[in-house]
Amino acid sequence: QVQLVESGGGLVQPGGSLRLSCAASGSVLSIDYMNWYRQPPGLQREWVAGITDGGDANYGDSVKGRFIISRDNAKNTMYLQMNSLKAEDTAVYYCNAVRLVRRDGQTVFGLWGQGTQVTVSS
Repeated sequence: QVQLVESGGGLVQPGGSLRLSCAASGSVLSIDYMNWYRQPPGLQREWVAGITDGGDANYGDSVKGRFIISRDNAKNTMYLQMNSLKAEDTAVYYCNAVRLVRRDGQTVFGLWGQGTQVTVSS
C-alpha cells in the first residue's frame, strides 16, 4: 500500500508564505511526474504546478513567479513554496503522482493525497 500525504497548510495573512509538503509513504521505488492541484471553495479543482523526476517544473499562470515546486527523490517528497500569497490562493491543495512504481514492481497510476487546507486571510 502506498499513499501520498500532504502537510504544511494553515492560515496565513496576505503577502505571507507557506511551504507545503507531499510525502509518498509505503514501498516506493520511483515516481515520475508529480503535480499540485487546488480546489477553491465552491469551484472546480485546478492545476497549480507540475515537476518531472528530473526537476523540470511548469506552473499555472495564476501562480507563476510566486510559487516554486521542487522535489527530493531520495525522500519521495515534493514541495510547494508559496510566496506573496493572496486571498484567491485560498483552497484545499492536493498532490498527485501520475505514475508510481512500487518496490514489488507494481505500477500505480493517478495517486492522490487527501488534501491540505490553505487559507489566506487577514
